[in-house]
Amino acid sequence: MIQMDFSVISDILPKTKGAYIVGGSVRDLLLGKLPADYDIAVIENPKTFAEKIAKKTSGRLVELGKPGQMLFRVVSKNYVYDISPIAGASIEDDLLKRDFTINALAWDLSSKRVIDCVDGQKDIADRKIRMVSKTVFQKDPIRLIRAYRISATFDFNIEPQTNAAIKNNAQLLQTSAGERIRSELFKILAASNSYYFLSQMAKTDVLQAIFPELTDLQTCFQNKYHLFDVFKHTMKAYSHLETILNDCHNFLPEAYGQFKPCTDTFKGALLKCSILLHDIGKPLARTIDKKGNIHFYGHGKKSADMTKNIVHRLRFSNHEASYIDFIIRNHIRPLFLFIAHQNKTITQKGITRFFLKCGKYAPDLLIHTMADIKGKGNKNDERNEAFINFAKEMVKYYFSYFQPEKSKPSLITGRDLINNFALTPSPLFKKILRRVEEARISKKIKNKDEAMALVKKILET
Repeated sequence: MIQMDFSVISDILPKTKGAYIVGGSVRDLLLGKLPADYDIAVIENPKTFAEKIAKKTSGRLVELGKPGQMLFRVVSKNYVYDISPIAGASIEDDLLKRDFTINALAWDLSSKRVIDCVDGQKDIADRKIRMVSKTVFQKDPIRLIRAYRISATFDFNIEPQTNAAIKNNAQLLQTSAGERIRSELFKILAASNSYYFLSQMAKTDVLQAIFPELTDLQTCFQNKYHLFDVFKHTMKAYSHLETILNDCHNFLPEAYGQFKPCTDTFKGALLKCSILLHDIGKPLARTIDKKGNIHFYGHGKKSADMTKNIVHRLRFSNHEASYIDFIIRNHIRPLFLFIAHQNKTITQKGITRFFLKCGKYAPDLLIHTMADIKGKGNKNDERNEAFINFAKEMVKYYFSYFQPEKSKPSLITGRDLINNFALTPSPLFKKILRRVEEARISKKIKNKDEAMALVKKILET
C-alpha cells in the first residue's frame, strides 16, 4: 500500500462524511507531489461545502458551469479547490466513470483512507497507465491525447490493451474541442523528451488525428538532398531541435540564458510546434522537372497558409499563431543568407537587413533551420555542416552585436523627416527610417548629420 501524506491539507479541508479528494490530486499525493489544486467530490450540497472551505481559507468562491452541471471553485492564497457533486449513487460509481486507474482514486476526508476499486495504487507503483473501462475514449475522446500527456509528465508507460484501444479510437479525437486538444498538446510539447511521445502518438494515429495534414507527408518522397520522406524528415528535424534545446549550454554557449526557447518551456513548445508543421505544404508544392529532378518551390508559403487553418481549428492565441506563421513562412530565409556567404557576396548590410526583417524571432528562425538541415539525414554532407557553423555564428552575432546595437537610440526620428524634409507619414516615410537604421547598425553612418545626408540622397534617387 502506498502511503500518502495527508497532513498538508488535514487542517484546511473539513472532516466531512461523504466528502472525498478525487482524481489527479490523490495520484499526485501518492507520488509525493504537492498538488496546486484539489478536486473534491461531495454527496452533500457542493456549494455548502465550498462555502466552508472559502471561510476557512479566506478564499474567493466562484460558480462555474451551468445548472445541473455546477462546479464551485475556491481560490485561496495557496491552493485552488474545485468542488462538485459525486457522479453516481456512490463514490465508487464516480470513480468507475473516470479515465485511467491512476486517476480513479479517492481520499475519504472522514475515515482518512484511500478508496481504490480499480487497483490504481498498484498501477502507480508499476508506473502504468491503464484505462478504467473499454468505453473511456468514446465517452471523452480528449483522453486519447491525455494518456500521452500523463505519460510524458510522470514517465509512465501506457499498457498494451489501453494502447490498442487508443489506436482503435484515434479518429474520435477530431470531435474534441480545439482548445482542449491544444491544452493537452502543449503540455506534451513542453516536455524535454516530447519526441518520444510524439513518435508513439504517430504509431497509434493520434498525431495524425490532431494534424490530418501530416498524413500525406508519409508518401511524399523527396530529392537527392534528403534521405527520408517528408514525414520522417519532419520527425528527425523535430528530434534534432529538441536535442538542441535540451543542450543549449553546449550547443550555443554564447546564447545560453538569452535564447528564450531554451529556458522557457512554453516558448520551446511553440518552436517545436513550428517544426512539426513546417513542411506540410510540400505535397502540394512538389513538382518534377524534365530531367526528373524533384522540387518544392514555395513550400514555405504553402505550409504557412495551411497552418493558418490548423491554428484556427485548435484555437491558438493570436501571438502563438503569428509566431508559428513567421517561423514556417520564413524557414528557408537563413539558407539565402548562407548562399551569399558561400558565394562571398554577403555584406554587413545584408546581415543587418536579415536581422531587421526577422527581428526578435531571428535566433529562433536560425535554430529552426539548423534542426531542419540536420533532419535531412546527410551526416557527411560538408555543406550542411558548413551551414550549421554559419548559423551558429549568426546567432552569436545577434546576441553579441545586433541586439545591443539595435537597442541604441536611432540617429533620427519621424519628427526630423517632418521638420527638415516636409514629409508626412507614409510607406516612404517608414522605408526611409528603416534604411537609416540599417545604415546605422551596419556602421555606414555614425551621427545625425550623416543620417540626414543619407535621407537627402534617398529622396533624390
